[in-house]
Amino acid sequence: MLDEINAVDWDSLSGHPEWYEPDRAARGLRALAEAANLVQAAEAGSQLGNGGIVHGHSAAVFPAAVVATPLLLDIAQRGHPAARHTALGLLDEALSCWPHAGYTRVAAPDGTAVPLCCAIADHLRERTEFLVGLGRRGKALLADAAAHWRFEIHECVAVGSGTAAFGILAGRLPDGVRAAEMHLAGALTVLSELTLEYPPVEGSREACLRVTARHPGELPPGAVLFPAECGDRAH
Repeated sequence: MLDEINAVDWDSLSGHPEWYEPDRAARGLRALAEAANLVQAAEAGSQLGNGGIVHGHSAAVFPAAVVATPLLLDIAQRGHPAARHTALGLLDEALSCWPHAGYTRVAAPDGTAVPLCCAIADHLRERTEFLVGLGRRGKALLADAAAHWRFEIHECVAVGSGTAAFGILAGRLPDGVRAAEMHLAGALTVLSELTLEYPPVEGSREACLRVTARHPGELPPGAVLFPAECGDRAH
């Protein structure tokens, strides 16, 4: 795990200059990976929670938390039980804290500017089996991540004055009318009214959304939707 931590250029990651301390991120993760008791894990968590990946006193999360999430999950999976406890607490904090204005998103490989909370949630969903295996705490973390849903459009058809969008849903889209960000090729469009028409059935992630006042040509295959409220989260 140390090689993976050391391979990250923590200084190059953006963050509010008055709050983000990249040295704390690197030192804290290394210390947590090597922690062999409760005291060492707590000291490492203090570095990470006070300027490394979050700033607990101001309830702020930094873009470094997205990079750190898979590393924290590795530590939780392979490290000392005390390190696991600390890592899961930091992940919960990172998911619930709000970022500072100007530092609210990270770039995905496809050019999408993803809200921090949604990017963290995607990493958590990738470790679903491990987190479920932890019992109540892991399941609670996945339940919190589910609120930061993601929908990838595969096909659309016109329905009345709107569009039925078929695709893959990760997480849980709440009932009622929602607003969403639509990302495609680096461009962002706000969809003001959509509802979950058909939820996924057990064992599948296929779903259908109804998007009001949009025609199919405005919702191209490959576009990805995120909750609009996640994009608005900022101190």
